[in-house]
Amino acid sequence: MDLIKRLAKSIREYKKDSILAPIYVSIEVILEVLIPLLMATLIDDGIDVGNMHHIVKIGLILAVSCVFSLAFGVLSGRSAAKASAGFAKNLRRDTFYRVQNYSFSNIDKFSTASIVTRLTTDITNLQNAYQMIIRIAVRGPMMLIFSFAAAIFVNGKLSTIFLVLIPVLALGLYLIMSNAHPIFGRVFKTYDRLNNVVQENLRGMRVVKAFVREDYETKKFTDVSDSIYKDFSKAERLLAFNAPLMQSCMYACILLISWIGARLIVGGSMTTGELMSFITYGMQILMSLMNLSMIFVMVVISRASAERVAELLDEESDIQNGENPIEDVKDGSIVFENVNFGYKRNICLHDVNLSITSGETVGIIGGTGSAKSTLVQLIPRLYDVSEGSVKVGGVDVRDYDLTVLRDSVAMVLQKNELFSGTIKENLRWGNAEASDAEIERVCKLAQADEFVQKMPDKYDTYIEQGGSNVSGGQKQRLCIARALLKKPRILILDDSTSAVDTKTDALIQRAFAEEIPDTTKIIIAQRISSVEHADKIIVMDNGRVDAVGTHETLLDSNEIYKEVYASQVKGVSTNA
Repeated sequence: MDLIKRLAKSIREYKKDSILAPIYVSIEVILEVLIPLLMATLIDDGIDVGNMHHIVKIGLILAVSCVFSLAFGVLSGRSAAKASAGFAKNLRRDTFYRVQNYSFSNIDKFSTASIVTRLTTDITNLQNAYQMIIRIAVRGPMMLIFSFAAAIFVNGKLSTIFLVLIPVLALGLYLIMSNAHPIFGRVFKTYDRLNNVVQENLRGMRVVKAFVREDYETKKFTDVSDSIYKDFSKAERLLAFNAPLMQSCMYACILLISWIGARLIVGGSMTTGELMSFITYGMQILMSLMNLSMIFVMVVISRASAERVAELLDEESDIQNGENPIEDVKDGSIVFENVNFGYKRNICLHDVNLSITSGETVGIIGGTGSAKSTLVQLIPRLYDVSEGSVKVGGVDVRDYDLTVLRDSVAMVLQKNELFSGTIKENLRWGNAEASDAEIERVCKLAQADEFVQKMPDKYDTYIEQGGSNVSGGQKQRLCIARALLKKPRILILDDSTSAVDTKTDALIQRAFAEEIPDTTKIIIAQRISSVEHADKIIVMDNGRVDAVGTHETLLDSNEIYKEVYASQVKGVSTNA
């Protein structure tokens, strides 16, 4: 019930259609149940005795009943379709908005591929199930009850046939459902793996082709696809027992009704019209049971989907605003006090203590895996510290309003994304109200204006998904321009000039120094040349701050920095 209540919150403005659909169905069912009774009296009191007046009268009533039954059937279908599509729309939106509020650790918990599957396949299953529930799930039980009541009215003794067959069907359906549900739960988890394989393959297509690994990727996809096929086949084989079980009961019922009914007609205790109506009611009862079995099958499939979607809706972001969040960031100063941090108990930052003055340019150097990116992601609270505190403008970042804090910090991540749309539209992610002049200005600072002006439509040039129609260096410069458009108090560049040449890198650094002197600039880099003119340089080693100082002092006192510098200078000399 908790699961149903959780999902039902997404019905909202479609409550009216959700209520009208079962009402229309109910009227349709009542009319359908009346039609066999009218047929019986038409035959017995009209055709058999040759009463033309009765035939015309009942015939007209039958025609009107059929037309109204059809009309209410159409209305119920329309309302059910509108309600289910609206429910799915709201549920997808609610889930997507929920995911938008997740922290990075919440995203890590589910994986991107799994979230995509839940937002698409799982919610589509729930849409289909909801449509069946508000229509067929109402029609089935009502048809069963009213048809059974009408059958008792026609001939109570003959109705006992249904009492024998219904428990047989119920037991069979229960066994099918209880065995099929675990398989469908496993199938949807395999769908997550399939989406992940496809996602990786499409994103890494250039690498796949460069290493001629198409056969390997094809095999990987085929293995996961075969796993889904085997599970689905097993589940469908179980569900396939549903049809023969229903048909066996239906045919057995018709045979018994025909045999016993014929004897009753011969004995004079039943009329031909009553037998025909009884057979019709038998078909209606069995068809209603067939509908219920279809609902059970859909419920089995959708239950696993409902649980997976509810997991996303119930997941609470582990990064929340406090009770009275601070709405203003005073300056760009940053202080790390006794900070420890880890992903899933794997500690990757150890006892970090740092102090950065507002407006300073700070470089961060360190080997791969030294937690450079992790360090800066604590500043805008993309993750929260495990121990200690991070302060911005003299205030613990956990005391700020999240939106205010993140608006004050601009990050150009190691793997930045451009979205489908024009260059202007991508840049205005930094400031939706930015003028064309402001856009050109920040592009000049980021050394992007030159190549943009050479494009066919300049700033109106369309960027393909993921920025596939611009080079790596061009993408990085556009992302830097986007960050500058925020006019942040803190600007973080996470190895974001790695794809540009050293001359362009130097021009970007000089533009920062001249144009945004009051902004605190944190530059993570692999090249010493990108950080050597910084006010201070932080050397990271295995999650610890190994040293802090200027380029000159570190060359004199720090072995790691000297080693990196020597290797890069030697490489340059050798190339020269």
